[in-house]
This record gives sequence, C-alpha cells and structure tokens, in this order.
Amino acid sequence: MEDDMKRISEIAVPVDRARAAIDLMATYQGRVTELSRIRREAIEEAQASGMTQAEIATKLGVSRGRVGQLASAGPPPERAFFGTDLVTVSLGGKPEAGKEPGQNSSAVVVREDLDNFEHLRKLLGGMKLEAQYEVIPPNGIVNLNRENHVVICGPRLSPIVAQVLEGDYNLEFAKDHAWHLVDRNAGQTYRSPMDEDGTAGDFGYLGRLPRLDGRGTFLYIAGIHAIGANGVVHYLENNLAELYREVRTKRFSTLISCRYNPETLEVLESRRVTPLYRHES
Repeated sequence: MEDDMKRISEIAVPVDRARAAIDLMATYQGRVTELSRIRREAIEEAQASGMTQAEIATKLGVSRGRVGQLASAGPPPERAFFGTDLVTVSLGGKPEAGKEPGQNSSAVVVREDLDNFEHLRKLLGGMKLEAQYEVIPPNGIVNLNRENHVVICGPRLSPIVAQVLEGDYNLEFAKDHAWHLVDRNAGQTYRSPMDEDGTAGDFGYLGRLPRLDGRGTFLYIAGIHAIGANGVVHYLENNLAELYREVRTKRFSTLISCRYNPETLEVLESRRVTPLYRHES
C-alpha cells in the first residue's frame, strides 16, 4: 500500500496523478467490500458452530452490540459465488437471419438471454457487484480464462464450451431427434416438455466448470432451449444462499427444471432435479 501511495504521489502530471488516485481508490474500495463479506461470513460461521455473540465479542475485542452490527454489515457471504469484482456475462450469439456462421454478420442474442442478464444484474447489484455482458460471436469463440465470469451459451453454439462440458462425467447434453440432458449416474434422461407435448417447461444445466488454463473456474448456465437457462437464473435468484452453503466456490454441476408462462416467458417455478454433483473432493 505504501509503495502504491508513493508511486502515485510522484506522478508529475496532475491529471494523471488524479486519475491514478481514483483508480487505486476503486481498487481499495473493492477490497474493503470483499473483506466485509469475509468478516460477515466468518461471524456467521462462528455463530453456526455454537458460539454466542458474547463469546465472539470477547474473542474480537469488541462489544456484543458491535458483533450484531458486523453480522449484518457488508454483502452476504453468497456474493463470492459470482466473484469479487465486475462480473462479465457472456451470452451466446446466433448469426443474423439468412446468414451462416463465418459470414460477415453480427451476432443476435435471443430475448430470453437478455432477460437473463437483467435478472442477474439485479441479483448481483443487491450484493454490491456490478455486471456487464458481451456477445459470443457465431463462431462460438469465447475467452474462458477470466475471473468473475458467467457463460450462458448452449454447447451447440460454442465448440469451446462443448469441449469443457465433456469433462463432466455426471451430466451431459446429448442429441438424437432432439437435444436433451442426461444424468449418467442415475441413468435418467431429461427431455424438454416443449419437445414432448408442447408443455411450457424446460430443463437447464448449472455448473462451475474449469477454465482452460487450469487457473480457476467459470459459472456455466444453459438450457435445452433458451428458456431453460431462465429457469436456472430463477433458481439462483431464489436459492443462492442455500446453494452457496453447499458448494461454496468449488466445482459442481446439477440440473434444474422450470415451468413458465408461454405468453410472457416469465418463469413461474424452478427446482433442482438431480444431486449437486461435486467435481472436487
């Protein structure tokens, strides 16, 4: 910290010095926010282990009232599920109508995925995280080697994502007459009701998968159809705290079913239909 302060104070051009100070303040503020999250989580864990607020106060050297304040200050522990800084959401892009992948065309994002980003943005905002989105081009090339990254893109739209998914020995996307999801362990196949009888329902995949560089993970969301991803986001909106307690930031995968309003595409219900398969010991 002292080195950073000294470096900035020695910048000769005033405007450059001010800009550097602003950037460093933002970095420090981000760290303060994350530290407050860690503190809150630690206090919650101490209480869950059986310690009273009075005992925690004694250990921390603060008043009991202060412990109560700290236990509710800062973002919730489950914020770590998404990251510690600006979250980038990569949305699968399709070629413009009438054009094939590889042609000179811009990518189109379906309405359901834009809705997903808006729901995630609001969820993240409530945990003091900002979000931005990018569109994966029609060739499916996406940089997975980043922190604070969420990918919403079916494997048929991205060969890179499809390759990573092959490493999940528990769950998989498969295709015969239609795309579907398979729980290999249970020998169970999940087909979209949309394809079977036209019912307004679908299934989605949720997992934390390894980056290609082996230096971290990214969150992955995809549905059999686009609306299946909305079901996963709906599940996260309503079950994030519980999910985080189960898996923290470890690698895992699971399947989510959803039911939605066919006119508005609003998800009405979502639930987990498979175990939380942990990819790490």
